[in-house]
Amino acid sequence: MVPYFIMLFTNGSLESEQSLCPFKMLTGFPCPGCGITKSLVALYEGDLFKSLYYHIFGLPAFLFCIVAIVILSVELINGKEYFNHILYSQKLAYVLAIMLGTYHFIRLIVFVMTNSLDDILRQSIWR
Repeated sequence: MVPYFIMLFTNGSLESEQSLCPFKMLTGFPCPGCGITKSLVALYEGDLFKSLYYHIFGLPAFLFCIVAIVILSVELINGKEYFNHILYSQKLAYVLAIMLGTYHFIRLIVFVMTNSLDDILRQSIWR
């Protein structure tokens, strides 16, 4: 819900706003989750390519939330558990962590190659 309210109250100035991520504010470098909120806002606005540009896991996070709400609602109504063995899978957690780590590593390399030290410092609180 937070990205939806951000979309309503930013009036298109989301790109120029200072990041609220504590890691990015201190270092100037994005954390693994940086951009997911912007990705969800772009998705809510109907811009899929912009959403994927901000963070590639924004769309899967949105779809996971929708599926989880539906499944949990059905479980509450029926009183049965359907997907707990999948949601609490250690193998799935490792696969997702490796995917996010790989994506973040590639994103950091691109970030460093496309930004100067001054640009990185301007994105932090140490301007």
